[in-house]
Amino acid sequence: MPVIARFYGILIKMYFREHGVPHFHAIYGEYNGVFELDSLEMMEGDLPNRAKRLVVEWAENYKNDLLRMWETQELKRLPGLE
Repeated sequence: MPVIARFYGILIKMYFREHGVPHFHAIYGEYNGVFELDSLEMMEGDLPNRAKRLVVEWAENYKNDLLRMWETQELKRLPGLE
C-alpha cells in the first residue's frame, strides 16, 4: 500500500485496488483508522483521539488531492502537517 504522507508518526496510505466508498488509511504505531473521503469521518479503527484529530486536520487540507488520487489511481506524495 503506497504511503501518501507521513507526519507526527502517522502514516497515510491508500489502496488503489479497493472498492467501496472512497477512503484512506491512517496508521499510528499499532493503531489504525479508515477515513471516508467525503465526510472525513473515521469509518472503522482504533486511533487515539489526538491522532484522529491530526488526521482530519491534515485531510481537510488535501481533500481534493485525495479524491483525485482515488478517482485516477495515480499516486502523489502529499506534505504532512506543519
